[in-house]
Amino acid sequence: MVKNIINSSNIKFSLFFIGIILIVGLLFYSNSLVNRLRDDNREIVKVYSQIIAKTVNEPSDTNLNFVFDEIIKKVQFPIIYSNVKNEPQYSRNLGKELNKEDLKKNMESMDKQNQPIPIIYIEEKSTKSFTLGYLHYGNSNLIRQLKWLPYLEIIIVSLFVGLGFIGFNSIRNSEKRNIWVGMARETAHQLGTPVSALMGWVDRLKSHPDESLIVLNEMESDLERLAQIGDRFSKIGSKTSLEKVSLKTLVNEQVTYIKKRVPSFGQNIFLEIKDIEDIYIKGNTTLLGWAIENIIRNGLDSMKNQKGKLSINVLSDKQFGLIHIIDNGVGIDKKDWKNIFRPGFSTKNRGWGLGLSLVNRIIKEIHHGEIKVLRSKKDIGSTFEIRLKKIG
Repeated sequence: MVKNIINSSNIKFSLFFIGIILIVGLLFYSNSLVNRLRDDNREIVKVYSQIIAKTVNEPSDTNLNFVFDEIIKKVQFPIIYSNVKNEPQYSRNLGKELNKEDLKKNMESMDKQNQPIPIIYIEEKSTKSFTLGYLHYGNSNLIRQLKWLPYLEIIIVSLFVGLGFIGFNSIRNSEKRNIWVGMARETAHQLGTPVSALMGWVDRLKSHPDESLIVLNEMESDLERLAQIGDRFSKIGSKTSLEKVSLKTLVNEQVTYIKKRVPSFGQNIFLEIKDIEDIYIKGNTTLLGWAIENIIRNGLDSMKNQKGKLSINVLSDKQFGLIHIIDNGVGIDKKDWKNIFRPGFSTKNRGWGLGLSLVNRIIKEIHHGEIKVLRSKKDIGSTFEIRLKKIG
């Protein structure tokens, strides 16, 4: 449980961190883009100032008018030409004709946005320079729009991060509900077999008092099973001790118990040991027995309405001990091979899909092994494989 809380906190922190990175990155990119556009505009104004400097001292204003009417008119930002006394002379791209007072106000506003460019005239003979006036220019419509872009980006990213938080919390809460209800059903399912068996043994004892020793031994086994069930649930979510375990003995114990207490399926369960020597792994007998029992019961459930066969093979390769649990039940669609190990997923009409998710946790998280659907076909059956590292 603590590990799940930590993982949940890590995911939330990751979402928040990614959101911050995106916002900072977008702000940096937007500001960089605006600055590049401003630099480009400034270079254009500098070129215009040089053109005006060459035409301003000509006897006729024809060329100067041409510059303002045909060249400067095509730029995408407002511009005002003033003399050395900062008195406006010409203007373009202001949207409408303005008087001198309004032009001066516009000039002051433009100067706050961009430093005015001086128009400098250099005499060819004496190389003396004279300031003839200034070009005042404002930001283009594109730059003004881009200045609002970072705020829009922040809103969009914040919205997505917020939706991510809401979606994640919704999924987590849904999973928690499924897990709690599933745990309740799993508890009832686990208690069902030994309790039903005890009730059956009591009836047997009443009708056959001469078999009291045999019945008492079986009742003792069921009471031990009840104690084992309590031990199973206590180990989920807590630190588990691992010890040397015989897979052959462990599988035999589970099959023997189920055969006696599920007579309607017992004759169809076969245990086949294919390796000559026994296989030992480092594990917890209580939890591994629970995992194996769950897969066996899952196979039995898939054959409830038909005559079936369930066999268990204990195999070995160089590094791993393998348990194959094979049934000829209804099978599993290939698209669901991985989904069946998720909490809340079930291919049955009833149930909360917790059994195989517990098996997955026991095998992968506690024993660092692997469990998977090795093969499965509709109406032919399924093979589950548990892979655990061997020890000497």
